[in-house]
Amino acid sequence: MDKNKVENLVNLAIEENTSLFLVDLQINSDNKISVTVDGDQGVPLNECIRISRFVENSLDREEEDYSIEVATPDIAKPLLMKRQYLKNIGRTLKVRTEEKKYEGELIKATENEIELAWQTREQKTVGKGKVTVSHTATLPYEDIKEAKVKIVFS
Repeated sequence: MDKNKVENLVNLAIEENTSLFLVDLQINSDNKISVTVDGDQGVPLNECIRISRFVENSLDREEEDYSIEVATPDIAKPLLMKRQYLKNIGRTLKVRTEEKKYEGELIKATENEIELAWQTREQKTVGKGKVTVSHTATLPYEDIKEAKVKIVFS
């Protein structure tokens, strides 16, 4: 199975809905095509079905047998694209760099970096007790080894 051909077909299908974007495309040795798409406002099930049918109707099963699965990213998997950071502004991320781990609200995502904000309780410098201190960190994408959305149950 030609991965470039499949990728072009998926991209053509995605062009019909500009809020969608391709995150990952894998084809294993048994010709199982796994497509992962995400969207700026999520991905309705009917969009996954539409993309799958578009690809199926453009490939010939007589030439090559295959199976196709179109899905959205698993919430437990790391973010892979800058556009995924944009859609998750306002959510809590767990971010790991080479030097440090961060957990905070994603407050900004630009072309080159993200900004996280969080609060901690720290000992007062004078007197007893603790005080709430706000922190921020600006992290360039190239420094991020892994970033995941933290699932928060409220």
